Amino acid sequence: MSDATILLVDDDEDMRDALAEGLELAGFHVQAYGAPEAALEQISHEFNGVLVSDIRMPGMDGFSVMRAAFEIDSALPVVLITGHGDVPLAVEAMRAGAYDFQEKPFAVSDLSNVLERALEKRRLTLENRVLREELGDHSGLEQRLVGKSAAIVQIREMVRALADTDADVLILGETGAGKEVVARALHEEGRRKEKPFVALNCGALPADIIESELFGHERGAFTGASGQRIGKLEHAHGGTVFLDEIESMPLELQVKLLRVIETRSIERLGSNKAIELDIRFVAATKDDLSQASDEGRFRRDLFYRLNVITLSLPPLRERKEDIPILFHYLARGARARYRTEVPQLTPAFMQDLMQREWPGNVRELRNVADRFVLGLERFGELAPVAEVQGESLAQIVGAYERQVIAQVLGENGGKIKPTYERLQVSRKALYEKMKKYNLGGEQGE
Repeated sequence: MSDATILLVDDDEDMRDALAEGLELAGFHVQAYGAPEAALEQISHEFNGVLVSDIRMPGMDGFSVMRAAFEIDSALPVVLITGHGDVPLAVEAMRAGAYDFQEKPFAVSDLSNVLERALEKRRLTLENRVLREELGDHSGLEQRLVGKSAAIVQIREMVRALADTDADVLILGETGAGKEVVARALHEEGRRKEKPFVALNCGALPADIIESELFGHERGAFTGASGQRIGKLEHAHGGTVFLDEIESMPLELQVKLLRVIETRSIERLGSNKAIELDIRFVAATKDDLSQASDEGRFRRDLFYRLNVITLSLPPLRERKEDIPILFHYLARGARARYRTEVPQLTPAFMQDLMQREWPGNVRELRNVADRFVLGLERFGELAPVAEVQGESLAQIVGAYERQVIAQVLGENGGKIKPTYERLQVSRKALYEKMKKYNLGGEQGE
């Protein structure tokens, strides 16, 4: 039964010895006491075990023992042993926080089953405390790049070393691995943090306006240019430009970007005046840019210019030791967004998380954490209609409607506009249903 301990308190020596022997034969490590004071001295915030106490004892009864134990650690599982006449008191103790009670006479096997569940609950409580402490004791970079694997520790060290420099950085990593998180960390941990961080998805910019978006334009530069426009690069002056999916940038624009990186200056469309810029470039890609260069899909000179300093983000499947603390962190964020409590995290569920391959990496894990907090995630599936509890059709339909709204909210990060557009309802209707089902959101666009 691992290194967990059962603290057994009973003033009846024969009963205490027989019960201790039975539990030890069942595989438990037992420390038996005739008086509660000695047992209470063993309890601490870090104690790995369960307290079992008889109710009827001279001096300090079991109810008082439980209250004293809760003053040390309110989350400690306490199991009470009661005689027939003590059942009402035991029920009252359950309401006050006791884990369970056993009415005499009882089989040791019945108590063993209760203790196994109680020890598992205690183990999870202690693990969650460790995770919270690991998260809570850190600030800044540790809260941005969460994890304790060697790979993440190395990434944090490199970010610290590079944050205050002007060196351009190329970040390699699969979709959802956290490339933008690293880019923002480089920006916000350095001297540029008070200046703009401009994120550009090179694969999402429309080809017909991409130059105007990046470089800006003067009035009359092209049809429809009714006024001067400041481009994204100029807007980022003093700060950082994050070029995501840079492998998707059109070749003709790569030439112009190379010149900007080399000269740190731009010219707005329709102007011949060079505008000096103080910007740092951080690019990100999921592709092998060297191979893309060999295949003619990416300019080799731009690749060499960007490849001076490279940070490689490992996929989540290669750093699974980070999953527990990362999931706890993401669930805590989801709890704040949706204003609801985090459900009990079972060993079976965590084992399921550890066994998945995570093709979507941290982004996929965040979606699972959101659904978990909303009560929708059970081994990655939405609870089927047949298992939604309710006394009437209206209750069943309402419960399932809540699930669907909560899931879409989760997928959209709690944002309202994409949620009501996806569900094809009005903003007012969505707000009313969120209020009805007690669902929170970021209330943003």
